[in-house]
Amino acid sequence: MKRLIDGFFRVLEFLVVACMVAMVVMVFGNVVLRYGFNSGITVSDEMSRYCFIWLTYIGAMVAMRDGAHLGVDTLIRRLPRLGKTICFVLNQLLMLFCNVLFFMGTFEMHELQRTNVSPVVGISMIWVYGIGYVVSVVMGIINLNKLWRLATGRVSDEELVQVMESEDVAHEPAAATASGTAGGAR
Repeated sequence: MKRLIDGFFRVLEFLVVACMVAMVVMVFGNVVLRYGFNSGITVSDEMSRYCFIWLTYIGAMVAMRDGAHLGVDTLIRRLPRLGKTICFVLNQLLMLFCNVLFFMGTFEMHELQRTNVSPVVGISMIWVYGIGYVVSVVMGIINLNKLWRLATGRVSDEELVQVMESEDVAHEPAAATASGTAGGAR
C-alpha cells in the first residue's frame, strides 16, 4: 500500500513539473510571438491559466503530505503534550471540515461547470475546476490518517507541531514512517 501511495504522489509531483513547464513554454512562446512576429497563440493564455490552477492544487496536496506548509509555532511549541495534542486535533478537524466544504462546493457547482464551456479552448470547465474533488478527497484522507495515527499513539511530540523550521528543510514522511513510527513516538 505504501508503494502505491508513494507512486501516486510521484505522479502528482510529475504533474506539477509538467504544468510548470507547459506554463513557461506557452507564456514565453506567446511573448516571443507577440513582440517578435506581431502574432500570438490564443489558446496559450487560457491553457496556461488552467495549468496554474492545477499546479496550485496539486502542489498543495504534495506539500500537505510532505508537511511542507509554513506556519507560526510560537505558542504551540511552548504547550505541554496535552495542549499540543488538542491543537493538533483541532487543526486536523478544521482542515477536514474545510475539505468537506470544498468537496460540497465543487459538487454544487458541478452542473454549472459541466455546461460552461471555456471561450477559446472549448472544453467543459469541469475539467478545470473538477480538481476540487481530487484535492478535497486526498487532503481529507491525509487529515484522517493523521488523526488515526494520533489515536493509535504513532505521533511524536515533534509531529504535533506541524511547522517547518525553514522553507529549505521539508519533513520526509517516507523516512519518518519507515520504522513504523513517525519520528520515534515517545
